[in-house]
Amino acid sequence: MKTKKQILFPQHKKILEQLGENIRLARKRRKLTTVQVSERAGIGRNTLYLLEKGSSSVSLGALFNVLRVLNLHEDLLKMAADDELGRKLQDLDLLK
Repeated sequence: MKTKKQILFPQHKKILEQLGENIRLARKRRKLTTVQVSERAGIGRNTLYLLEKGSSSVSLGALFNVLRVLNLHEDLLKMAADDELGRKLQDLDLLK
């Protein structure tokens, strides 16, 4: 099955690029090579390269495994944890 290429607006692409940069810096702070991280995460070096570049084609599983190797996997729980807009919409609906 052929996968569809993800299309992102430039401002959204910058968010992925920043995430990739954060992961790259975390790896370097731990003095880990791309070979070490990719082997421990069970992914190819090219996948790690794409992740560190902010590619939208990298799977969530690969991202999780890299974060796990860097001991940052709990950070995924922070994503979308504070749904302020959703709560406001729900509150508006409750006021009707």
